[in-house]
Order: sequence, then structure tokens, then C-alpha cells
Amino acid sequence: MTRQILTWSTAFILLLAFSITAMQSCTRIDAGHEGILVKLYGSDKGVQDVSLVTGRVWYNPLTEEVFEFPTFVQTVDYAPFTVNAKDGSVFTVDPTISFRVIAGQSPTIFSKYRKEIGEITETTLYNYTRDAFRIQFNQYSTDSIISNRQSFEDKVQRALGDALKQEGFDLEQMTSGLQYPEVIVQAVNLKNKAVQQAMQVENELKVAEAQARKKIVEAEAEARANELRQRTLTPLLIQQQFIEKWDGRTPLYGNSPVFFKSLE
Repeated sequence: MTRQILTWSTAFILLLAFSITAMQSCTRIDAGHEGILVKLYGSDKGVQDVSLVTGRVWYNPLTEEVFEFPTFVQTVDYAPFTVNAKDGSVFTVDPTISFRVIAGQSPTIFSKYRKEIGEITETTLYNYTRDAFRIQFNQYSTDSIISNRQSFEDKVQRALGDALKQEGFDLEQMTSGLQYPEVIVQAVNLKNKAVQQAMQVENELKVAEAQARKKIVEAEAEARANELRQRTLTPLLIQQQFIEKWDGRTPLYGNSPVFFKSLE
């Protein structure tokens, strides 16, 4: 009886150990991820040659380990940093990049860096981003950056995209968050203010010119009217206007009353 109990106890312990081991030897790779099987011992630098696709994976927890690498697009907003232009001006860059792991590249990435994607994003990718801006800034002067900002940012994005592709990443989008030096900002503000003032003065001059032309036209019209009045102002017309405005009283000119004063 004692021997039977010992047998059943041993079987139960073995079954329990097997169940625990089986539970720890199985994992499921979530959708949008790649699973990589890492060999803790061996000569293949710790990574199996093939990447594991989405699904359930069985492995030996004593000699192997499974990591998940997300393959969906991720966006990271890095902390701002400063970069010098070719002529020494200091610009501030506040970059944001969107990227994803190229399908099938997870084992290669892990084999090279031995880190998970979050740590690689904050270290390696951040350094590549800084270098891409630094290299391009060293080729541009302050004026050329301001005058050709779109072209400058396109070159930075292409350079960063090429660098990340060699590491197994695909750059989807990059935003530089470029901020000009305070001196440049003040100069631009002053220039804009001068342009606005010049436009205001120009508008005032146009108004003054229009008013002057208006007065000239009015003066010319008045002179023309006076000229016409002088031509039509005959003695008979003057006498007629006098009669129309006469109040019935006899005007006196000199010592004797006369009806009309001679215009000669």
C-alpha cells in the first residue's frame, strides 16, 4: 500500500512538473508582431536563422527564449537637440519619426543589438536621427537653410531613411520641428515689419496722389467753367440779371439817378 501511494505521488509530481514546463514552453505571438526564437547556447550567435510568424510557438525554456518585435508603424517624438549650421548658427531640432521593422528582419536586428525594440528606438535610432541632421546641417549655411528649408528636410529624410533601411527599419515619415535661432527670428520679424510699413506708406502715397489728381481735375473744371462764364458774360446778360434781381428801387450813381450804369 505504501509503495502504491509512493508511485502515485511520484506520478503526480512528474505530471505537475510536466504541466508547468509545458505551460512555460508555449507562447503566442500577437498579431502585428514577429517572434524570434533565441538560443541561449550554440554557435549561431543566439538567434535562430528563421523568424517566427504570428501564432503559437513551442520552445525549451531551459535553452531557448522567445522575443516579440512589433512590425506595425511606430511613432516616436524625440527630445529636442541643437545642431550647428555650416556658418556656426545654432538651430534647434525637435524631430518626430514614424517607422516599422521590415518584415523578416527581426532576427538580424536582435542578433546585432541584443536589445528589444523599445531600447533600440531610444538609443540606436535616436543616434541615427541626430547624425542625419548633423551631416546635412554641416553642408548648409543659415541663409540656404531658410531659403531652401523643404529641400533641406527632404535630404535629411532620405539620408535617415537609407541609414535605417540598412539596419532593418523602414522610415515612414519624419518631421524635423526645426526652430530658427532667436537672432534670425528677430531679423525676420523686423524685415516683415519694414515691409508692412513700406506697404502702408505706399498706400498712403497712392491715396495722396489720387486726392491731388482729384483737386487738379476740380481746379481745371473750375477754370474751364470760369472761362466759359467770361465768354458768355455780355453787357446785355448783365443787365438782364440786374433786372431779374432788382427790388424796384431806383439805384443812384453819381449825382443824378440813372437806370443802368454804363459798363464802358
